Amino acid sequence: MKKIFILAIGLFVATAASAQDRIKFGVKGGLNISDIIQGDGNNDFDTETKTGFNAGVTVEIPLIAGLQFTPELLYSQKGYKNTTSLGTFKQTTSFIDVPILASFRLGSSFNIVAGPQVSFLLNTKNKFENDFGSVEQTIDEESDRFKKSLVGGVIGFRYDVNDKFDIHARYALDFQKNNENGTTNTPEFRNQVYSIGVGVKF
Repeated sequence: MKKIFILAIGLFVATAASAQDRIKFGVKGGLNISDIIQGDGNNDFDTETKTGFNAGVTVEIPLIAGLQFTPELLYSQKGYKNTTSLGTFKQTTSFIDVPILASFRLGSSFNIVAGPQVSFLLNTKNKFENDFGSVEQTIDEESDRFKKSLVGGVIGFRYDVNDKFDIHARYALDFQKNNENGTTNTPEFRNQVYSIGVGVKF
């Protein structure tokens, strides 16, 4: 996983360096509304969305008129919530996301963004709460319960308020499941995340 992460960082930096006289760097952040799509394992329970956040850096590289290459490097919180008569269970998974996006301009300010994404698992936090208190558990990235990297896709839009600020919204879906042997303790699923946010360019 660490080798793949280093390669992803290298791609991000090399791309920026190759076109540094044309590009814009930026920072972005926003709200994640996440849930899961359950797999074929022992997943006999209902889930609800939970909120988290994302933050990171971006690069905009013009290719041709109306088309940009826009890779990003983001910290992103995902997960889900499950409410039963016994209490509420929340799972928060923290990832480094590397969306490798193309941005297609429609009109003067509106852009469609789409492309693949590689996600690298950092840790998983489980929290159970009821009227009697709460219990928390943190599982680090070395655990064998979950895949350490996942491939997915992103689609959304970006509205450029001006040449410095933008607002954006998108949907991201993992193409791979988090594991191949789901149980009630470690269910088999794919992450899906709706996000909204703002960006600042330099």
